[in-house]
Amino acid sequence: MYNPILADCPLFSGIDDKTLEDFISDTVCEIRTFQKGEYVVRQGDTITFLYLLTEGIVRTEMITAEGNLVEIEFIEAVRPLAPAFIFSDQHRFPVDAITMEKAVVYMIPKSVFLKKMMLNETLLRNFLRLNSNMTVFLSGKVKMLSIKSLRAKLSLYILENTSPDQDSFILKRTQTQLAEYFGVQRPSLARTIGEMINDGVISLYKKELKVLNRKKLEHY
Repeated sequence: MYNPILADCPLFSGIDDKTLEDFISDTVCEIRTFQKGEYVVRQGDTITFLYLLTEGIVRTEMITAEGNLVEIEFIEAVRPLAPAFIFSDQHRFPVDAITMEKAVVYMIPKSVFLKKMMLNETLLRNFLRLNSNMTVFLSGKVKMLSIKSLRAKLSLYILENTSPDQDSFILKRTQTQLAEYFGVQRPSLARTIGEMINDGVISLYKKELKVLNRKKLEHY
């Protein structure tokens, strides 16, 4: 059941291998395997376990009150799913989680997980840090969605994934998935990308997007 790759999870940062091995042995009550395209959880499901993604990639998305599909993020192993909501008053999943490839999830009852955190300060600190980082991420997501201009949304996304020293990155999302991430229609996104390429702001070859004019992106 124990896998050394678990040490890469931010939840277990600073925890030695023996302690981590004992934790997994004491807490994991079930291991679930999902094939590509399967739902791990659905929006609104009650959270009774900590879902620890140990293999694969999961895409999270939600349906808005208007009925629009909005992608939230891609989650790559090794990470827990929706840890910030496990102990909330409503304790329900805020999103659908769908596998992008074969995935393996360790199931840890939340009552057992809580007891373990009370006994291990490092685990508790990591859990709080993980949730704080998630809050920062969600704040950025709200900021992005609140921007009305698609060009501005796309510019912000590109700036967040590059730097002056690293001016390119590989798009992990298809244009359809990227459109859902921005909450827009695919033709609108394709048109905006094309305009920015024609303006000499970015280039796109296969899946590599490169920044050609960072100042203009910042202006957008």
